[in-house]
Amino acid sequence: MTTDSEEPVRVWLVERTYSDDEQNLIILTYATADGERYFRKERALTSFTDVRDTTAAVDANSDNLGTVNDSDLQEQYAAEAQRMADIHDPDDII
Repeated sequence: MTTDSEEPVRVWLVERTYSDDEQNLIILTYATADGERYFRKERALTSFTDVRDTTAAVDANSDNLGTVNDSDLQEQYAAEAQRMADIHDPDDII
């Protein structure tokens, strides 16, 4: 028997930023379609031959999702997640 926390949640890429703290670190933020929850991935760029694709969406364990408490950010994430879902398949490379 599975619980809700074990069910994967589809999240869409809503933001890609570079870390101010560390060199060569990209932060990928994915969010649910309603913008209420987010999933963050940090990716080190170790070399040009280190190829790891970034997809339009990922399925994340709900235990790994944070809550977006800022209503403006929630609205921004929801709009971007919907835009990504409208123009991309989940496995599209971004």
